[in-house]
Amino acid sequence: MNSKEKRRGILERLNAGEVVVGDGGYVMQLERRGYVKAGHWTPEAAVEHPEAVRQLHREFLRAGANVIQTFTFYCSEDKLEISGNVTNITGAQINEAACDLAREVANEGDALVAGCVSKTPCYVKSHSETEVKAIFKKQMEDFLKKDIDFFIVEFVDHVEEAVWAVEVLKTSGKPVGATLCISPHGDMHGVPPGECAVRLVKAGADIVGVNCHLDPLTCVQTVKLMKAELDKAGLKAHLMIQPLGFHTPECNIGGYTSLPEYPFALETRAITRWDIHKYAREAYDAGIRYIGGCCGFEPYHIRAIAEELAAERGFLPPASEKHGLWGAALEMHTKPWVRARARREYWENLLPASGRPKMPFHGHTSR
Repeated sequence: MNSKEKRRGILERLNAGEVVVGDGGYVMQLERRGYVKAGHWTPEAAVEHPEAVRQLHREFLRAGANVIQTFTFYCSEDKLEISGNVTNITGAQINEAACDLAREVANEGDALVAGCVSKTPCYVKSHSETEVKAIFKKQMEDFLKKDIDFFIVEFVDHVEEAVWAVEVLKTSGKPVGATLCISPHGDMHGVPPGECAVRLVKAGADIVGVNCHLDPLTCVQTVKLMKAELDKAGLKAHLMIQPLGFHTPECNIGGYTSLPEYPFALETRAITRWDIHKYAREAYDAGIRYIGGCCGFEPYHIRAIAEELAAERGFLPPASEKHGLWGAALEMHTKPWVRARARREYWENLLPASGRPKMPFHGHTSR
């Protein structure tokens, strides 16, 4: 799409009842590719290695994403200073470079650019509303210079901080989505998901939901709790979900960062593309219309969302040109037992093995 053409905004699409497919995870994918340092998780790659960020954006777009998020996770000045990982690049430089990359790729399709802010170390350290809001305001100003399409508050585990972020971002006049990384038990202060949603909408959020920390079906459960309380309160907002791409049956409050495998041994917990089909359908049936992914979600997972909801969207993404639906391309295989897998029933009913005969079960934990 030509950058000068007027594209429909996020609320226009959601108000029309359309499915909006989000993109996937960036920090974990780029860490595995050698562009992000684990532990710091800061996004200086947008400046240092723009080709890596651009390529991942393009893969998500090709897979069916309608939104390209700026690679600005943990890009507040206080986080960059604490990490010590970025000494010669400012947060503003990263924010602006990330906006340029996201816009460049979004303009290659009919995608929108979301400027993303996440939780700040300042909130836990000082609990100062003034200081925290000043950090969000600075980030907002960077994004507005680049005229992003809307904002997303993400990866916040205290609803109070998310409310502060929404209150700041709403002053921009742009739509605001807010996603908490919480479990069905609530945020880190024990505020229930429903109450969290009500507080976010009253603060001005146009879209509310959850992201990261826990697996897709758990996150669907959390958003259902949000929806129920919003309905009870007579409040209207669009629902959004961008879960973790790993199985977390523990359903712990602290999410996957509390698991022994985090962050370097999560591969055996990975979600399959077929798991994503189930997730996309359950999310859609729950009334959620902004459906994407977070850490662990790769482009083929986003393609699975787009394929599962192809009938509702009216089209398949470009990446489906290289993918037989439900394994259909396996019909060409030379081995008969592989050809027998070219059917939906096989993949829907498969229970994948881990390949590790003595896999542990960590049980339920409080954090």
